[in-house]
Amino acid sequence: MIWGILGLLVGSFLNVVIHRLPRGESVIWPASRCPHCHTPIRFHDNVPLLAWCWLRGRCRSCRASISWRYPAIEALTSVVFMAVARTTPDLFTLAHHLVYASALIALLAIDSEHYILPDELTLGGLVVGLAGAAVTPPALPERLAGAAIGAAIPLAIAVGYRRWRGQDGLGMGDVKMLAMMGAVTGWAQMLLSLTLATFSGAAVGLLLVAVEGTSLQRPLPFGTFLSVAGLVSLIFGDRIIRWYLGLLV
Repeated sequence: MIWGILGLLVGSFLNVVIHRLPRGESVIWPASRCPHCHTPIRFHDNVPLLAWCWLRGRCRSCRASISWRYPAIEALTSVVFMAVARTTPDLFTLAHHLVYASALIALLAIDSEHYILPDELTLGGLVVGLAGAAVTPPALPERLAGAAIGAAIPLAIAVGYRRWRGQDGLGMGDVKMLAMMGAVTGWAQMLLSLTLATFSGAAVGLLLVAVEGTSLQRPLPFGTFLSVAGLVSLIFGDRIIRWYLGLLV
């Protein structure tokens, strides 16, 4: 339960990051405020999840609607924190993975709305991932390999697509994000995340074509799919990899 409560608190902060970081604003100062009238939010109106419910999704001051994203991010972070805590044996690894999960959740929301993956999260996560080798597995060589492979695969795809189609297919944000994911989890889980994201992204793209009649050229926020796949891999990755290897025996 303590990890779920911590997740609610971190999720509340992630909402600030998600709103302010793409706008180039400080995530530290000023204190939380209404995104419409900019009135500072009172302490008792800033209780994660509950405050949005008892205010019925509206600002107390201006009565403007507050996006459902706020309670959704808080609830998601709480669930993810509890799931990661259940599958992580030691405290150092848990702390490392919770920071990583928080970055993925922020990237998920930012990319889905703005189609950008801020360097503060991707490159910052890359540094934290490599530094984590000092206190928790995987070892530094595996993390370096994960970062290198994670950057090389999307970079090769982006260059090849650019030469073939004359336009960008993957952005450099995806390159940096996969490098970060490889630096945190190592190359095996990074490749699992990339595989899951590729198939889920393709499935969603084909579904949109079938339902809405949109073009196959419609851009999709691939970082969002990478974030979801990264969370799945973080929680279930070892079991998925063992299951897959068992099929090959």
